[in-house]
Amino acid sequence: MVKAKATRESAQASPEQKRYADLLFYGAWAGIFLMIVTYVIYLTGLLDPHIPLNEIPHLWRLSVGEFLHEANAPHGWGWALLLGKGDYLNFLGIVLLAFMTIVGFLTLIPAYVRKKDWPFVVIVVLEVLVLALAASGILGAGGH
Repeated sequence: MVKAKATRESAQASPEQKRYADLLFYGAWAGIFLMIVTYVIYLTGLLDPHIPLNEIPHLWRLSVGEFLHEANAPHGWGWALLLGKGDYLNFLGIVLLAFMTIVGFLTLIPAYVRKKDWPFVVIVVLEVLVLALAASGILGAGGH
């Protein structure tokens, strides 16, 4: 019985882990809510879309390169210039979801510095740098 209790106590999440989990939880729900709101804006036509709805079936059959050309669609971070369009406004919720991990890691750095937990500081800083580099599109790989 003593061993089971010790195992249960050692499995308790640290305050940093709880803060990170809470941030991801509320951030995920905020992202989902934002996607719903922006989708309603798109569906109601409050903002004109960049790609008219009646052209989408024609564009679906195209390759990515052809789609980008025919739709005059941006690639990489070019979508950010079209946030005033109903169809690209939807990207905001997705971006929020994607950045929650980086934001969560950034909140861990001060806590680990206060604890003088230098290995975790290094790991978290490196993780933030890798994720930011991957999201930047600088490497020219992936979806950018």
